[in-house]
Amino acid sequence: MLSSDEDALDATQDTLVKMLRHLEQFDDKRNFSSWVFGIARNRCIDEHRRRKRRVYEEPGDLVDPGPSPIENTTRAQRADQLIDALGKLPPMYREVLVLYHFEHLKYAEISEALELPMGTVMNRIFRARRKLREAYEAQGGQR
Repeated sequence: MLSSDEDALDATQDTLVKMLRHLEQFDDKRNFSSWVFGIARNRCIDEHRRRKRRVYEEPGDLVDPGPSPIENTTRAQRADQLIDALGKLPPMYREVLVLYHFEHLKYAEISEALELPMGTVMNRIFRARRKLREAYEAQGGQR
């Protein structure tokens, strides 16, 4: 969600510290992983707010060792286009895609972490996929 390994590591550490400091506030009736994801989500939102006030320079492209340079170039271009398309989505769509496809959370866990009804989560994932596909294809991306 932060598009930077360094920021993600900082957010992970901050999440762990906050979780440990507020462990006594955890409600046993809730799912523990959803509670932790909620803390992490809030930390990521805070980081996005901070980024608006600072200049950030992206690291250069990394070389992906593979069978041929052409395949590597094609794969990297598609990945860049997909990341760019994901970055253009509104945060409410981007976060459900990240939680579902990258963090492998179930709908119920996402629903609890984001404090949204299950139907809303399902709807957002459906719409987010459609918007991601549209943004990807608008950049010249191919399936």
